[in-house]
Amino acid sequence: MVWVLAITPFVLLLFGFPIFLLLALTSAIVLLVFMNVPMTAMHQLMFGSVDKFALMAVPFFIFAGELMGRGGISKRIVNWVLSIFGGLRGSLPLTAVGTAEVMGAISGSSPATVAAVGRLLYPSLRAKGYDDEFTNGLLTSSGAIAIVIPPSIAMILYSAATEVSVALLFLAGILPGLLMGLLMCLYIVFYAARKGIRESQGFQMKTFVRASADGVLALGMPFIILGGIYAGWFAPTEAAGIACVYAIVVTRFVYRDISWQGLWSVCVKSMYLTAQILIIVAGAGVFSWLLTVNGIPQALVTSIQTVDVPPWVLLLFVNLLLLIAGALIDPNSAILVLTPLLLPLVTAVGVDPVHFGIIMTVNLAIGMYTPPFGLNIFVAQALFRAPLSTIYRGVVPFILINLVSLAIVTYVPQLSLYMTRFAGY
Repeated sequence: MVWVLAITPFVLLLFGFPIFLLLALTSAIVLLVFMNVPMTAMHQLMFGSVDKFALMAVPFFIFAGELMGRGGISKRIVNWVLSIFGGLRGSLPLTAVGTAEVMGAISGSSPATVAAVGRLLYPSLRAKGYDDEFTNGLLTSSGAIAIVIPPSIAMILYSAATEVSVALLFLAGILPGLLMGLLMCLYIVFYAARKGIRESQGFQMKTFVRASADGVLALGMPFIILGGIYAGWFAPTEAAGIACVYAIVVTRFVYRDISWQGLWSVCVKSMYLTAQILIIVAGAGVFSWLLTVNGIPQALVTSIQTVDVPPWVLLLFVNLLLLIAGALIDPNSAILVLTPLLLPLVTAVGVDPVHFGIIMTVNLAIGMYTPPFGLNIFVAQALFRAPLSTIYRGVVPFILINLVSLAIVTYVPQLSLYMTRFAGY
């Protein structure tokens, strides 16, 4: 039976089955053939997997992110960030990274960030002399920051799988997300200086004030979401709902950038995206239950303990596994499938569950733009019509940069856990 649980998902994946179906089919085969359990248990487990309060935040943040991209909020954020970086070499690519940080603090969706930032900045980047490889690599990779900067859908799913506090995970993700952006910015400044590119004449206070005034409501959304959570006014799920109401009011009634028909289309798209995520959650819930009742995580812990692998070596192998998984399947699926297996291994050697949640998130953020199947790569290809080979070459420097970020996050746990001390953790 253990071999069926291990091999069947890979076989089905090779045949092109979607993630939720390979999890559900594998679970059904094991329950029918190897276990004396009524099939109604599968329905109950699937329902129990999605019947969690924290998961209610997922559709809200998806909707807020989609509305942000369609309703003019993202354009105002780009203009505000550009007004700050205007006096620096590489101001346009720096704006891409800075906007990804801000937009990540609103939606937590990496593909949505790539789409929103890419539509606005791709033409300007090409016009200012940045080659196609760099431009595609930058926009494809910068969007990945959005799943590390809180609020993060990946962290919400990790919380649902482990019962770790969502608020603590959000706090722990702040400094790692900023670190990723900082290292990317350093590379961008070096690249622009080496290529001799300077897009603007300097910082202008008038431009900054005008962009700030125009974008103050757009910039208010992350402060409402994160400020409200940590001020104790509302829980993360409630914050997600408030973000949706705020986004509707600002985009429809203040900026007037979206019609009622456009609002309806955002609702429909958000519904489809939510369904795609939650059906994977349901399938992964049954699969994780089968792993647990058959003692597979416990057996892995025992095996590692008998080999007596140092913690740093174990974390290295876990990172390699997560990087490979992130390049093959989407982060949400990877978190739901691998967390029940990996968490007992790392906690057995003293790794904090909150810290490990950030390690997983950073790994899978890198996987979002890692060839061959990183999701952001296909979003970028659809948007910019670039050959896959161009995007593959373009993301390589950013993968290397963020591997440095990953090493720091993995082996310096204080970076992730420092902010959680303010919550008394």
